[in-house]
Amino acid sequence: MKLTSARTGPRTGVFLAISALLAPASALAQAQAEPQAPATEQTTAPSSATELDAVEVRGEYIPEPMLASPAIMTHVSKQDLERQGDSTAADALTRVAGISVNQGKYVYVRGLNERYSSALLNNSPLPSPEPLKRVVPLDLFPTNVLETIEVQKTYSARMPGEFGGGVINLSSAVIPEEAFLDIKIGTGGNSETTFQPGLTHYGGGDSDLLGYDDGTRKMSAELKDAIATGHRITPGLNFTSDEVKKIARSFTNAPLNLLQTTDSVNPDFSAQISTGNSFGIGEDSVLGIVATASIRNSWKTQLGVQQDGAVESGAMAVQSDYEFMSTTNNATINGLVGANLGFGDHKVGVMTMYVHDTDKETRSSEGYSLLTGDNVRDDTTHWIEREMINTQLTGEHAFGEYRDVQVDWRAGHSRASRSAPYEKGFRYREDAYGFWAHDASQAQNYTRFSQVDERVDNAGVDAAWRLPTEMDLTLNFGGAWSDTERSAVTREFRLLSLGNLPFYERYQRPDYLLSDYNISQGYLTLRETTGGTGAAAYDASLETRAAYVEVESQLTGTVRASLGVRYEDATQEVQPIDLFGEGQPLPTAAPLENDYFLPALTLTWNFADNQQLRFAASQTIARPQFRELAPQQYLDLDNDRLVIGNPFLVDSELLNLDARYEWYYGAGEYFSAGVFYKDIDKPIEAVLNGRSGSNWQQSFINAPSATVMGLELDYRRYFDSPFSWTGDGRLFVAANYTWSDSEVQVDEGDLAYTLAGNGRPQAASELVQDGSRLQGQSEHLANVQFGIENPNTGSQAIVMVGYASERINARGIRGFDPATGDIVVVQPDYLQEPGTTVDLVLKKGFRMWDTDLTLSFEARNILGEEYREYQEYGGGRADVMRYDLGTTYSFEISASF
Repeated sequence: MKLTSARTGPRTGVFLAISALLAPASALAQAQAEPQAPATEQTTAPSSATELDAVEVRGEYIPEPMLASPAIMTHVSKQDLERQGDSTAADALTRVAGISVNQGKYVYVRGLNERYSSALLNNSPLPSPEPLKRVVPLDLFPTNVLETIEVQKTYSARMPGEFGGGVINLSSAVIPEEAFLDIKIGTGGNSETTFQPGLTHYGGGDSDLLGYDDGTRKMSAELKDAIATGHRITPGLNFTSDEVKKIARSFTNAPLNLLQTTDSVNPDFSAQISTGNSFGIGEDSVLGIVATASIRNSWKTQLGVQQDGAVESGAMAVQSDYEFMSTTNNATINGLVGANLGFGDHKVGVMTMYVHDTDKETRSSEGYSLLTGDNVRDDTTHWIEREMINTQLTGEHAFGEYRDVQVDWRAGHSRASRSAPYEKGFRYREDAYGFWAHDASQAQNYTRFSQVDERVDNAGVDAAWRLPTEMDLTLNFGGAWSDTERSAVTREFRLLSLGNLPFYERYQRPDYLLSDYNISQGYLTLRETTGGTGAAAYDASLETRAAYVEVESQLTGTVRASLGVRYEDATQEVQPIDLFGEGQPLPTAAPLENDYFLPALTLTWNFADNQQLRFAASQTIARPQFRELAPQQYLDLDNDRLVIGNPFLVDSELLNLDARYEWYYGAGEYFSAGVFYKDIDKPIEAVLNGRSGSNWQQSFINAPSATVMGLELDYRRYFDSPFSWTGDGRLFVAANYTWSDSEVQVDEGDLAYTLAGNGRPQAASELVQDGSRLQGQSEHLANVQFGIENPNTGSQAIVMVGYASERINARGIRGFDPATGDIVVVQPDYLQEPGTTVDLVLKKGFRMWDTDLTLSFEARNILGEEYREYQEYGGGRADVMRYDLGTTYSFEISASF
């Protein structure tokens, strides 16, 4: 087969994907001896594709991205997203070989947690609205604004140097070839939530359903003015007792403090509209415009068990045991507007994406607390509002008679924020008569305000020059710049009793107990308990500057090579802020100022028709996240643990080796088998520090070193349907399996540096066990899809099965036993077992009133797999967190005009 100098039309393929794109070129389809999968539409080709002129290569069925790209990658197309019915990018990636998703939003690639993966939007970096992560949670990206998702598992010099497991590049909706209008409306629910009892609080009323506060949670003018003074808000030197009472009375009370039960939680609902068109301008110019918007509102109730334990007499023993109920209402609104102008061999575009995602949580837990020695009940309410706005300018240009020179450029500005006003907590204790009481002295109540703001400015250019030599040789070169700034602050307040709260007041419901009357009488006094000396606020920044050069060549008719090196310089800094000037801030390390030369080599050998071998080797890095460096304490609501950073962390460095065999035996059909190996110097691991009040505290360290190795298998096949009632339908089977093994290596004399030790060296063996697995790594990952589909009508019935084996969520605590001189387990590792999930997606397409309609039904987690995080040791077990996930159902009708 010959590749011409121009890109050969829209052809895309899938490599190591669960749902592959079936897009053979029409010429290939005609050349097949037997019926094959019909062509599907792909509106754009990857901008990094290399153009060759009259080079003989094999590979009739090798899809274009895998044929042209030097990287080992997975391509999830628009058709795949529609087939699987996934609502977010995180959900879609659970089907990809070697990928698992934690907490429904963080992607683990090849057994490496989210720290070792980065997300790009149209090749540009993104800000993160998460206070505990620098990585972008992929549940923020609805699939309706995406065209494709690419996961590159091997490194090339064109990519950012932060590369461990992979780079995930999200491509936004592209310019249409013809006018369209799509409308979708859906509803659904969950077996553990919908029409079942739940918890709620009034909050901002009806506006909460849209995810926007109506002012109920707005910080009062009295509190704002007091904070602006720069002083801690407590009666004394800076504020009089009357001033503090006035501030306390300005706090919103009943709508946020009073928990309510509901007999029946409402169903979920969603709506989406997408439209676009292209317009001819002059003789050879085309302007395309696309816009999409959606709204989704869903509910989730968790009813389960939460336990704390410790090793006693050589076995894990439960010490505190709680039952909890939590109901969370999620509201998401998103939109995208894009425009592209094409003229000749040039194209420029602008795109703006907006995502607003809000969680309103109401939670109550009760049980025995070892810390207090009696039964307690904790009632909490949270409002967490995440927002991201991303604007990008892009350009693609080709020069020369044969398009020998191509230049792509991009520039972007993004902002993300996470606002959590009025995080409320209220604790009761059970008295001798079995009644719940709050005395406001021994039992705590709190009100927190936290805000995270992040901005990313970036620019980059990539150029490709096919040199005028007899040997096919393309020189790729370019540069990139990115500047990230983040600010984070948390303020905490409590209403305390100095022992004069009347006895009968302690049994009142919370909005009565925290009333203006009790504050005015002096029964309750406001105290600001915000952490001092830099423990409550920080500023952070990361600026990277990079340049690369890469040479690609078709060495022979069957062997292609890519060799490149990237120079990347970065300065990363996290600076704690002493809000009140109370003393020496917490330990702060010097900025991380490092530069690296990062080489990458890839060889591709098309040794037979439609078969090839790939070999790749590279060196990359992984930087600490802002939150991991900041000595600010924060409650991680996903696992109810306090997290505090370690400013003494350093960069991790990785050596990556890959080899893979690929066989594309039909259009859209393939089998691949690959192996990979990674050597990581100073990997960052999460470890438990000990208790802080009633919560476990988690921090981070650099372990000495670790290795990861594994095997990936991927298979996809279509079969003619034996059932006459399916018409033009076909049977579809896809399966993938990943085995991976990791090992942390700790030798005698290896040291680690912790926040608790103020940066002084500590034996690493006291923190990490030699030979243990890396945090987040599952030994086994497997996915199977099978069903019937008819691409001509859009009808399908697909069953999807996924499995992930046990993984470590956080390191436990190890200590030195002076009696024996041995290192002993004080707290075992926190383990999670994702287990097996089974999903069903049914779609029926038909035409009515000259309109294409599609009815969809989805059932997720049909077997009712539960969430399990636990500790095990010596035959004993404690369920750190366990609750039923339930089965989620959804119905949707869509119309295309």
